[in-house]
Amino acid sequence: MKIDMHVHVTPEEISRDFRKIGEKEPYFNLLSTTPQNKFATAEQVIEEMKQTGIDQSVIFGFSFNDMALCKYVNDYVIEKVKAYPNELIGFMSVVPNHKDTPYEIERCYQKGLRGIGELFPAGQPFNISELKDTKAFGECCKAYNLPVIVHTNEPVGHYYAGKTDTSLKEIETFIEHHQDIPIILAHFGGGIFMYELMREVREKFKNVYYDNAAAIFLYDSKVYRMARELGLIDKFFFGSDFPLLSPSRYEASIAESGLTKEEKEKLYGQNARKLLKKCGIL
Repeated sequence: MKIDMHVHVTPEEISRDFRKIGEKEPYFNLLSTTPQNKFATAEQVIEEMKQTGIDQSVIFGFSFNDMALCKYVNDYVIEKVKAYPNELIGFMSVVPNHKDTPYEIERCYQKGLRGIGELFPAGQPFNISELKDTKAFGECCKAYNLPVIVHTNEPVGHYYAGKTDTSLKEIETFIEHHQDIPIILAHFGGGIFMYELMREVREKFKNVYYDNAAAIFLYDSKVYRMARELGLIDKFFFGSDFPLLSPSRYEASIAESGLTKEEKEKLYGQNARKLLKKCGIL
C-alpha cells in the first residue's frame, strides 16, 4: 500500500479569490503568487492518486492566520474525507496559540479529522519555541493522539518562497516541549535529522518523523542512503507536496537512491501505516 503523507487541498472558493485573501494573509500571498504555485481540489487529488498508484493520501488545507479561514478549509476537508473515506485521511489547520484552537481541535476530531498540519512557524502568528504559545495546543494533541506536521526548511542554500528563518534550534525546542506528540517534520526536517547522530538529540526525537516533500528540488538521491546509514529509514514517510509536485516526480530519485525493495516499501507506505495505526487512525 502506498500512502502520501503530504497533500494540500484548496476549496474552489479560496483558489478563485486567492489574491483578495492574500491581501490579509501575507504568507499565503507569498506562496500563492509564485509561478510554481498550484491549487488542487480533493477530486483532483483522487484523480492524481489513480494515475500514480497512491492508495491513501493525508490531506489538509492551508494553515492561515485567520482562524475563520482555518475553520473554512477544515470543513472542506471534513466533507471530502466523508466523500472518499477509503482514499483520504484528513488533518486540520489551526493557529496553535489562538483561544479557539482547543475547541476547533475537538470539533474537527469529532467530525473525523485525525491530525494537524501543515503548521507554518514563520507564516502564522505564534512562536514555535515559546511554550506559552503551544502548551494548550500540545495538550489537545496529546489528549486526542494527533500527529502534527510542521513545515521546516534547511538553514543554508538558495532562497525560495517558503524558505523561512525559523531555526533548527527553535524546532528542537518545540520537540522538547512536546515529546508525547508524534511530530512529522516536513521536507526532511530541514536537515535536522542528521543531528540524530547526537545521542541526546536521538533520545529527544524518539517521537519525531520526517517526510520527503519537495526533496527533488533540494537534495541528491543519496539523502535516502544517509537516512539509512543513520538508522532512521523507519522514520521517513513519502510526501509528494501535491499539487506542487506529482508523486510520479519522485520515482527517478528514489529509484537511484540505492534503497532496497524492502526499504522503498517502508518509505512508500509501511512506515506511515505504522504511525497511523499507532495513533488509531487506521
